[in-house]
Amino acid sequence: MEKLYRNKQPFRLLYRVATGCALAGALGAFEWPATPAQASSHREAPFITEQPKVDATDFYLFNSYETGRAGFVTVVADYLPLQDPAGGPNFFMMDPDALYEIHFDNDGDAKEDVTFQFRFQHSLKDAQLSVGGKLVSIPLINSGPVGGSNGTANLNVTETYTVKRVKGNRRSGQVESVTNAEGGASTFAKPVDNIGEKSLPDYRAYADQHIYSINIPGCSGTAKMFVGQRKDPFVINVGETLDLINLNPLGPVNGEADDLARKNVTSLILEVPVGCLASDAHPVIGGWTTASLRQGRLINPRSSFAKPVKEGGPWAQVSRLGMPLVNEVVIGLKDKDAFNSSKPKDDAQFADYVTNPTLPALIETLFGVIAPTTFPRTDLVAVFLTGVEGVNQTEATAEMLRLNTSLPATPAGQQNNLGAALCFVNGALTLDHEGCDPAGFPNGRRPGDDVVDIALRVAMGYLLPAADAPDGQKPYTDGAVVNAGMFYQTFPYVKTPLPGSPN
Repeated sequence: MEKLYRNKQPFRLLYRVATGCALAGALGAFEWPATPAQASSHREAPFITEQPKVDATDFYLFNSYETGRAGFVTVVADYLPLQDPAGGPNFFMMDPDALYEIHFDNDGDAKEDVTFQFRFQHSLKDAQLSVGGKLVSIPLINSGPVGGSNGTANLNVTETYTVKRVKGNRRSGQVESVTNAEGGASTFAKPVDNIGEKSLPDYRAYADQHIYSINIPGCSGTAKMFVGQRKDPFVINVGETLDLINLNPLGPVNGEADDLARKNVTSLILEVPVGCLASDAHPVIGGWTTASLRQGRLINPRSSFAKPVKEGGPWAQVSRLGMPLVNEVVIGLKDKDAFNSSKPKDDAQFADYVTNPTLPALIETLFGVIAPTTFPRTDLVAVFLTGVEGVNQTEATAEMLRLNTSLPATPAGQQNNLGAALCFVNGALTLDHEGCDPAGFPNGRRPGDDVVDIALRVAMGYLLPAADAPDGQKPYTDGAVVNAGMFYQTFPYVKTPLPGSPN
């Protein structure tokens, strides 16, 4: 443990934490742009609001803390934000014309070395009823209860997916199929969304049947996978935060509602042996997720279930997410779409947003507290763009969620939701400080890490000396609380989605 933390500089990654998804790497600073929005990657850029099925909402990367799963890394990529549980009749299927990817850099150059590619397929059963002597197609995605003894017989629409492992460049590398460890199939069934408790009386049991043990080519050991709807794990007081931070930023920490408490998302979740992603020589990995669409799209004037559009041309990336909240509250509005289409290796173009962040200045204007006075914010650059020396530093300056895979996981019951931030006192690393949890954000990100509060505090100078941040030690918060106790302690960690119609 001491070897991992021999550098005594502030764990600046924390600052980046709050700022979010992708900008952090290039920006190096956690501070947010003039727009005070804060909602993870939910509708974070103008163009992506037109394409919700490919909008990445959150990205998690952590050493598995389920009992008996040491030596595994779990990654969660969430898509399709703000799903209302009662969002029928079609609910929230993934885009069959899109390419969803999870990337890992395992040598520190901010370029993908291992990529998992997800493609989705929809099949229509076309269930019909005899009405007045005629067979007529039903308007719903199920004709009766699903799961249990009924299985999938009553599903009118089924969704399946395939996963490819790409070694090297995402478009020109070696491509092989991920297969089911039981039987070797390369196509997997995705559970239908949680329509309601009459259609799915025991959704958790039904969904758990879609947790697969999988074989990854060239990877020693059996991995796990789940793809399907989940309760949105991100916690934030969205409404008041976006309304010019219309709350008391000094607390209490449990005084505000979670505006995502009644929303679902769709999760791509993998648990992979560490050796598939990292090595003893390079234990620190960088991760991010992207979604891409074909450059050409023709609307079918005679649309059908199977062919509403015709897609063609090369893939064009339209969504990107690594660190939380980067594109939402760090990148300027004019560059949000550019960030979504960019790659970590090119993040220098966004550096000004990190070195000269606007969020602290906004908080100072609104509440009279004193923002940090040192520019450029090199503390944020270290945290978001390079990682912390001796902890999770890599060679490249780029925004990625970095994880030191050699640092042991903290059991759920011992996790602190402020993560590694509490390992620093007045900018100095102090491992024996009360609450210090070095396995938490920004050394990766766990579901129970309160990245909003961490980000607010780091942005206001928690990791800086008091002379540079007079109010940096104050307990800034959005008032909405998240912790490890709000999630499962076993794979897939993220909880069962809310039903569209509860009993």
